Amino acid sequence: MSLTPFPSSSGQSLSLDTRSLDKLKYASGKDQKSAIKDTAKQLESLFMQELMKSMRSTTMNSGMLENSGTEMGTNMLDSQRAQQMSGLPGGLSDMIIKQLQRQLGGTDASAETPISPFKGLGDLSLGKLSLPANPGATAAIAPASAAGSASAASNRKLSNSEQFVREHHAAAKAAEQATGIPANHILGQAALESGWGKHQPKMADGTTSHNLFGIKATSSWTGKVAEVTTTEYIGGVARKVTAKFRAYDSYEDAFKDHAKLLSKSPRYSQTVAQADTAQGFAQGLQKAGYATDPAYADKLTKVINTTLRLQRSVT
Repeated sequence: MSLTPFPSSSGQSLSLDTRSLDKLKYASGKDQKSAIKDTAKQLESLFMQELMKSMRSTTMNSGMLENSGTEMGTNMLDSQRAQQMSGLPGGLSDMIIKQLQRQLGGTDASAETPISPFKGLGDLSLGKLSLPANPGATAAIAPASAAGSASAASNRKLSNSEQFVREHHAAAKAAEQATGIPANHILGQAALESGWGKHQPKMADGTTSHNLFGIKATSSWTGKVAEVTTTEYIGGVARKVTAKFRAYDSYEDAFKDHAKLLSKSPRYSQTVAQADTAQGFAQGLQKAGYATDPAYADKLTKVINTTLRLQRSVT
């Protein structure tokens, strides 16, 4: 495999092909701490490139000015940005360094005691970090590293948005099975509609309605109802109105009802059909009249992308 190398702190160029691994082995005998640091930085850079690639894949191209030249330029820019974001204190590379040290018999890259030689560097795919076994594969961090990120998240206080994603991840996956709509799209809409769970319609006694999706209680609804003041856009102008919303016994019931609404109603059939991208899903909902906010599609697309990032760190 041949990947464009970047300068390491020791002045060498690192690449995840066989020859560069040999160089790392040789460098480890001279400056073990620096070699581990450089390896971790490049792995983090590759991970960031894959993350940006994944995020771009959820955004629909205009098709007007897109060609092989612009695609190459975008890839080069993403690669440069990934390198700039890698190796920062407290980042992913710090966790990779610790994993490499444990695998290779070391303890702390900042310690004065020497770290054992890189005798296992060529077999990293068998350890906790996974490198591609064939030359054409894309370098990836093993599931164990992702598990390490989730473990790190569990050892710190999660933000409100992280707690929201972790709490409702399973219900969103169940809704994905029922509708075919990606779980992060569904979870992103719940986050937007409820303000990451902070703004849910309240019952008359002050308890929550568990309505994360802002679904109104029309005449066909026979369940519980929460009547609240909300903002609607009438003729493009925001106005405060009193509206009735559906109420549920649990958040799981809310996700199930939302899945039923999107999959069974002819009104949203086109939304489900183009839900393969975040932008397509968001635009489909806006065209179907799910919300009156004229900027709904743009807002939802951004929240879905944020949700996707959070899912990778806390689930």
